[in-house]
Amino acid sequence: MKRIAGWRPPLWMVAVLMGCTLALGTGAGYVQGAASNGQCTEAAEVCQKFTNFWKVWNLAEERFLDPKAVESDEMIAGAINGMLDSLNDQGHTRYLTPEQAKYQQEALEGEFEGIGAYIRQEGEYPTIVAPIEGSPAEAAGIEAGDMILRVNGETTRGLELEEVIRRVRGKPGTTVKLQIQHLEQEAPVEITVKRAAITVPMVTWRMLPGKVALIKLSRFGDTAKPEVQQALNEAKQQGAQKLIFDLRNNPGGLLPQAIGVTSQFLPEGETILRVRDRNGKEEVYKSNESQPETELPMVVLINQGSASSSEIFTGALQDYGRAKVIGVQTPGAGSVLSPIQLDDGSAVYLGTAEWLTPKGRKIRHEGVKPDITEGLPIDVEPLTPTTAKRLTDEQLLETEDTQIARALQELGVPTSASSTASEAKK
Repeated sequence: MKRIAGWRPPLWMVAVLMGCTLALGTGAGYVQGAASNGQCTEAAEVCQKFTNFWKVWNLAEERFLDPKAVESDEMIAGAINGMLDSLNDQGHTRYLTPEQAKYQQEALEGEFEGIGAYIRQEGEYPTIVAPIEGSPAEAAGIEAGDMILRVNGETTRGLELEEVIRRVRGKPGTTVKLQIQHLEQEAPVEITVKRAAITVPMVTWRMLPGKVALIKLSRFGDTAKPEVQQALNEAKQQGAQKLIFDLRNNPGGLLPQAIGVTSQFLPEGETILRVRDRNGKEEVYKSNESQPETELPMVVLINQGSASSSEIFTGALQDYGRAKVIGVQTPGAGSVLSPIQLDDGSAVYLGTAEWLTPKGRKIRHEGVKPDITEGLPIDVEPLTPTTAKRLTDEQLLETEDTQIARALQELGVPTSASSTASEAKK
């Protein structure tokens, strides 16, 4: 069974939603029967409260003013969601329907159809976590933090995330019209996106001026370690002498891949993370790469979208002083999730432990703080290896991506930003 390091799922299933009866046994009959036939294994007062649950259920079914709104699947899902949300691990511990579980596997494998964006539910509207690099969504100008207000003219307000996904997805070559609310802009905009079959490379890289290799890891999926290893080897073969490792908007992924990728930059046998269970027992994971890259000067870029496995990687390198960390504080997705498969293909991802950095720093609800805080202007898109390939060295040194510019400066590469700063001091 794969363990997911507080993985924040893309596009379709970040929120805990939609339900099936299986998570409560076989539905109403099971729980009601258990409560009334002495099968409830909890304390008597807890079992008694199941009676209250069913009283409220029956009242809603029989007397709620809008009978069309009384949907048993939705009501059961709401019960599951409320139960899991009460654990104070929202966005991590969660229930996935069979379709959502399928989407998750597609995300980890990097193959699916759609517009190519990570999305979560925030308030009344779905919100873009990040467009996938090189995707139709990115090309259309969709940005992290955008709210999707309408899909093909129909409001998304109050819709379950799964329904929004169903409306956005479609056959490659077809289009979908989205009404988008950008951050810090008053008026929404209409954006038409052509859907495509999305095959997302986990790793891309490009050489920047000053023999600096920019390596971007989009997620810690099944092949993250070998892809990072290949990019690193290619970069060194082409003369890279310094590294920028970009984890911005990387939502995380598989714990073994987090360990494997981190191991490539720390001496063998060093502690990468500590996993602490509910009883306080700790399990220590150590680096396992026999020939790691420990010499090249290195900067790691993070932001509010750098979660779970990204925080494991960053926290470890920061603890050992292996890399300078630049950006903004991460979200603190510090749950180690145990996936529990249910009979119908649905799953519960339950936070069964939390992870700590090698020095014992707590990340859950706290996040990783950068060594150098550097935000990105709201109207500036992050520079990626894909977009960097279209630019000259002169244009790259004039980048408006302030986080990349600051990373280059830390690595000794002067940029127009550093020149401007020098002029301002005179």
